Amino acid sequence: MNTEKLSNLAMNDNGFIFDPESGYSYTANETGIFILKRMAAGMKQQEIFEQLSEVYDVSEDNFNSDYSHYMLMLEALGLVAFEGGSLESGSE
Repeated sequence: MNTEKLSNLAMNDNGFIFDPESGYSYTANETGIFILKRMAAGMKQQEIFEQLSEVYDVSEDNFNSDYSHYMLMLEALGLVAFEGGSLESGSE
């Protein structure tokens, strides 16, 4: 997965995300920002789950499902790209 674009995003803890390259702005909830910041820092899915589960009561199955859905949304926004063109064809 290519997450280079995430490192250029401006994010704050209130959920505001700004892409200076495109000029677009986005919003995310607290969990979304938590994940994006860690992805931008180069963390992989399992590492993010481990940190998230220390803060929130979440099962690994629920996390994996929600994470996959979130990645599809980020891909649709052009913020991440998957090798082979989609989440299903590539792994992290």
